[in-house]
Amino acid sequence: MKRRQKLALGLLGAYMAAALGIAQAQKKALDPGVRRGAAGAGGPLAGLTADETAFFQDGLARFAEIESVQGGQNNGLGPRFNSNQCLSCHLQPAGGGTSPAANPLIAIATLNGARNLVPWFITAKGPIREARFKRNSNGTPDGEVHDLFVISGRRDAVGCSIDQPSFVPAGNPVTGQGGNPNIVFRIPTPTFGAGLIEAIPDSEILSNMRANASAKSQLGIYGRPNAHLSGNVNLSANDGTITRFGWKAQNKSLLLFAAEAYNVEMGITNQLFPQERDETSGCQFDAAPNDTLNFTTSTAPGSNPNTAVISDIEAFANFMRMLAPPTPAPDTSSTVSGRAVFVSVGCANCHTPSMKTGRMIASGSSTSPSAALSNQTANLFSDLLVHHMGRGLADGITQGGAGPDEFRTAPLWGVGQRIFFLHDGRTSNLLEAIDYHRSPGSEANQVVEHFHRLRVKDQQDVLNFLRSL
Repeated sequence: MKRRQKLALGLLGAYMAAALGIAQAQKKALDPGVRRGAAGAGGPLAGLTADETAFFQDGLARFAEIESVQGGQNNGLGPRFNSNQCLSCHLQPAGGGTSPAANPLIAIATLNGARNLVPWFITAKGPIREARFKRNSNGTPDGEVHDLFVISGRRDAVGCSIDQPSFVPAGNPVTGQGGNPNIVFRIPTPTFGAGLIEAIPDSEILSNMRANASAKSQLGIYGRPNAHLSGNVNLSANDGTITRFGWKAQNKSLLLFAAEAYNVEMGITNQLFPQERDETSGCQFDAAPNDTLNFTTSTAPGSNPNTAVISDIEAFANFMRMLAPPTPAPDTSSTVSGRAVFVSVGCANCHTPSMKTGRMIASGSSTSPSAALSNQTANLFSDLLVHHMGRGLADGITQGGAGPDEFRTAPLWGVGQRIFFLHDGRTSNLLEAIDYHRSPGSEANQVVEHFHRLRVKDQQDVLNFLRSL
């Protein structure tokens, strides 16, 4: 009996040891989650002049304004729109950021008497998403944003009667996957440090693209700036220079970025996009363009007549241009190690740690651009190029020269406090976001493979490093 008990205990011990070994072998690195503490973002660049600070504050105030269809100073919303305020989409972890934890679009759907249904891919704790249709009903390429909401039924849009788009059949509301195959999604890009990105010379981007060419080639990395001309650079169709803003680096400047968003996301026409996207009779309540220069300066107490002159899109661009980059968390032994591993496995071949802005040019008694943007190091962790990301991330949309599976390398500064990842917000898990970089045709395949060959501790250090940014 005792022999059998000893044997049983021995077998049990062996089983437990084996189970413990399996558990240890299956141990995985974990995303530490959204970094807590101060936002370390949302403020102005260091070194702004008093006048520049005044324009930054004016831009921030307009960024926060809630737009209406008609009446008052803020008007022009619709007829089709996604939100009624810049800040609602760019709020995490501070003004100018990206999609917040609590989705404001649920309340906006029925605000002021509107009769919109909340689309299946918009959830209370999910990301803000815009919807693009791959093809028109006749099968021709589309690619444009189809706004979620209409102004029909609103108390400030009496007489307007247009239908909200249909986004069914529904899929997984959290990931946005598995629904109508004709619809793809985009989440808001953060705008912290955007002025530094705008100030990087084309020559700096091209020099970085050519750097370490052999090592990049061995890893299958062949990024390029999104090309209209010659097929080798992401060029503006207007002047041939490198475009750099948006998920596919499709926009050239912050002014263009602001103007497009004002019209596409809020339906507010402006001097860069002066026509309504929907010109249905009975839904036009203001002369187009809605947003223009205002030479009748404000008389409100404490107002600055100089800032009152410029249009909203110029104010938005000024705010983004002078918005400081995020402040990373203090180094730890883990994050220092993680940064070194991040470079060694090849992540930095696309997520370039830093680039330099252009030099200040003296012009009489003034300087251009701002000294705060001149000859600065931008720690953006992006090469600003577009790369093939493979079948798994392909959205079927072409913008400029960026094709269906090409995306700009997303800048990683501030990633420690982002909630949603990838162009469509399909995951809130940083480790999953890394894994999604690997699929047939992706330039990141070998780098992701190198990451998965790391020890668990080294993987964890990389994740800790990213959450420190």
